[in-house]
Amino acid sequence: MASDRIFGLVFGLVALAYIASPTQIQTSFLTDPIGPKAFPIGVGIIAAICSIYMVFRPDPETTWPALRTFASLGIAVVVLVAYALALVPLGFLIPTAIAAGLLSYQISPRLGPAVASGIGLSILLFVVFKFGLGLGLVALPRGLFG
Repeated sequence: MASDRIFGLVFGLVALAYIASPTQIQTSFLTDPIGPKAFPIGVGIIAAICSIYMVFRPDPETTWPALRTFASLGIAVVVLVAYALALVPLGFLIPTAIAAGLLSYQISPRLGPAVASGIGLSILLFVVFKFGLGLGLVALPRGLFG
């Protein structure tokens, strides 16, 4: 219960800052009747209501996952950040195969199926994105073929 209340208080402060930030938006005389401030203020109000609810009606105390779970989540974040950084220099197929294989191995630690799913997902996603959706993906590193 305490963790929900603490999160609710922190989230409430963030929501208040989010409500205050649109007041800095400069508007011209040719804006629509609602203006650019209404949507962010509305989102902030909804977030503030949710945070108040969390403070006054917290869930029963939960059991936190083991440290191993947090380590797995950390590894997944590192893999996804490395994947995003590797897309431009290495093309789509190689980083996608590696990232999908590593994440698949985290889900089910069997090497063969993880490698197969990484390669299969890489090829399948490339075909869907390149030919189905018409995205301008580069399959392999540009310098590989001169």
